Amino acid sequence: MGTRTVIPFGPQHPVLPEPIHLDLVLEDETVIEAIPSIGYVHRGLEKLVEKKDFQQYVFVAERVCGICSFMHGMGYCMAIEDIMGVKIPERAEFLRTIWAELSRIHSHLLWLGLAADAFGFESLFMHSWRLREQILDIFEETTGGRVIFSVCDIGGVRKDIDSEMLRKIDDILDKLKDEIEDITKVFLKDSSVKHRTKGVGILSKEMAYELGAVGPMARGSGNSIDMRTLGYGAYRNIKFEPITETSGDCYARMWVRIKEVFQSIDIIKQCISLIPKGDISIKVKGNPKGESFIRLEQPRGEVLYYVKANGTKFLDRVRVRTPTFANLPALLETLKGCALADVPVLIVSMDPCISCTER
Repeated sequence: MGTRTVIPFGPQHPVLPEPIHLDLVLEDETVIEAIPSIGYVHRGLEKLVEKKDFQQYVFVAERVCGICSFMHGMGYCMAIEDIMGVKIPERAEFLRTIWAELSRIHSHLLWLGLAADAFGFESLFMHSWRLREQILDIFEETTGGRVIFSVCDIGGVRKDIDSEMLRKIDDILDKLKDEIEDITKVFLKDSSVKHRTKGVGILSKEMAYELGAVGPMARGSGNSIDMRTLGYGAYRNIKFEPITETSGDCYARMWVRIKEVFQSIDIIKQCISLIPKGDISIKVKGNPKGESFIRLEQPRGEVLYYVKANGTKFLDRVRVRTPTFANLPALLETLKGCALADVPVLIVSMDPCISCTER
């Protein structure tokens, strides 16, 4: 048995976009165990239900995370609408789905840039984020914001996208698809990238299921788990299949995210062709009373929203369980037995969103 040492990884580290802290137990250069410490940036957003009424809390929910902001607002609104028995207009369902899928593309392109940075491919990092800017430009033109959008509302959405803008989005996505294909060839075919990702951090299908992995972490191990198949929003009108890969390594998780970018482009184009005319919101009267449990597919996987209301304008409880929190046990499992040099790439392959996790 070699010498055992414990070294801290994070909360500040060149490869980490956000603060995650792990104590790595090493035997020579091999990781034997990883002990996480979460709560480094805890902000107490769930407790704000005591200060902000249920209408105002939409804006708090959006601020749980900058990358998944739209879907946090959407999930919260769906929970309140479920409690109050509100059926939002069909056009609003399609608009929500378009913005949700644009969020998925922007999140995955951001991740591809961070992955390239972890491999040491600086120019590939810049290219990925250059393409992501085009998605943020669409957000800015349709919502007015690039990070926080504030268009989701209880009863529908606050802004419409006219037919001319929808055609423009369609054209932008056509051109973007070709550019994304060019850069993703490097991710999928370059020998250096394959060397850093293939066979690294293997998570078996059974282990991913037992540990409750979600999103690309689960689908990269062959588990076809995707909350969009529940048919919320406009997904019940859209044709798509969850994307899975079976090897369960870092390469498989990267492959799933790349294929999901193209899938999201296809879903948005379907929405644009099917979107009905009509209202984008309805007036919601009264206060919610009851409780609701909503499941949603964020870029990182399944997110849960639990809302308990008491009939006043202030809620009793809002609880969010984010995909990164669900994926942490799976990450710790994949770290066991890996080389110290592979730890940064392995952690990035989970796509951690610590802002979401430490609300």
